[in-house]
Amino acid sequence: MHILITGNMGYVGPVLVQQIRHHLPNTKITGFDNGYFAPCLTNQPAVMPETQLDHQIFGDVRQFESEHLKDVDAVIYLAAISNDPMGNLYEKATDEINHLCTLEIARQAKQAGVKNFVFASSCSVYGLAEDSSRTENSKVNPLTPYARSKVQSERELAALADSDFRITCLRFATACGPSPRLRLDLVLNDFVTDALVNGTISILSDGSPWRPLIDVRDMGTALVWASAFRNEGPNFDIFNAGSNEWNFQVKDLAHTVGSVLGNTTVSINQDAAPDKRSYQVDFSKFAAAAGSFAPQRSLEDTISAVRDLLLHCHFQESDFRESDWIRLCYLRQLVQTKHLDSELKWI
Repeated sequence: MHILITGNMGYVGPVLVQQIRHHLPNTKITGFDNGYFAPCLTNQPAVMPETQLDHQIFGDVRQFESEHLKDVDAVIYLAAISNDPMGNLYEKATDEINHLCTLEIARQAKQAGVKNFVFASSCSVYGLAEDSSRTENSKVNPLTPYARSKVQSERELAALADSDFRITCLRFATACGPSPRLRLDLVLNDFVTDALVNGTISILSDGSPWRPLIDVRDMGTALVWASAFRNEGPNFDIFNAGSNEWNFQVKDLAHTVGSVLGNTTVSINQDAAPDKRSYQVDFSKFAAAAGSFAPQRSLEDTISAVRDLLLHCHFQESDFRESDWIRLCYLRQLVQTKHLDSELKWI
C-alpha cells in the first residue's frame, strides 16, 4: 500500500506516520508539505520525524502536480491553515489551501486511480450549538473562515465519490496531546503549559463554552482506519471523530489539568465576552464504525504526556503564548522576515 499525506510536517503528521508504521508496517509513505513549521521540533535531540517516511516532497498544495499521485492508494489531506486566528488573518490563503486545493487534489487523485481520499475536517463546523450534542446530520453553523473552509470542502467532495473513489471526512474534535511538533495554541496544551511554567491556568474566556477533545495519537489512529480499514458504508461519509466522554466545559477542563498536575491556581476571566464557539458532539457513529480504532486514551494520560514532553524539552517560557510554539506567532515571524509573502507563499 502507498499513502500520500499532504501537510505532513505539522502537529498531526508526525504522529500519524508513527501510527501508520505501527498498524501498516509495510506501507510506503510519501509526504507533501511546504515546510512552514519544519523547524518547530519539540523532541530532543532534534530528529526530523520525516526520517520515518519513504519520500518527502517539499511543495505548496496550490502548485501540486498530479505526477505525485502515481501508484498512490490513499491520500490523507491534512494540509491546512489550521486554526481560527490564522484563518482570520490569512483568509484568502485559508480558502485556497483548506478548500480549493482539497477539491483539486481530490479530482487529480480520482483521475489517477487513487482508491481512498481522507479529509481532515473539524467539529468547529458546528459553531454555536448549545441545545444538544451534534451528530453528523445536525445543521452546521460555521462561524470563522477556517470552519467555513471545512464545510465547503465536505459539500463539494461529496460529488466526487463513487464506487472506485471512496471519500471519508473526519470531523475531528479539538486536538491535544504530545507531538514531535507540539502546538501550544490548543486549549488543553495551553492549560498544561500554563500550569507547568506559571503555576496557574489563566482562562481567557468565562470558561463556559463546551469543547470536545481528542488526543493527537487517537487522531492518527482514526486516519489510519479511514485510509485503510473503512471497508463498509457509503462511498462518501462523514464521521465525528472523538469520544463522547471527552466533551468538556473549558472551566472543568482547566480544573482537571490543575488536579492532575497539582500546585495550580485556576483563574477565570469573569468579565470576558462569551465565546460563541460552544458545542457538544455525539461520536457514537464513529465508535460503532471504527471499533478498536476509536479513541482509547484517558484525559489524565494525555495531560501527563504533554507535561512530560515539556519537561523533557526543558520548556520554561512563562510568556509562552508569544513563543514559536504558537503557530500564528511563528507564521507572522516568517512574513515579517520576508520569508513568506502576504498570501503565505515562499519568497
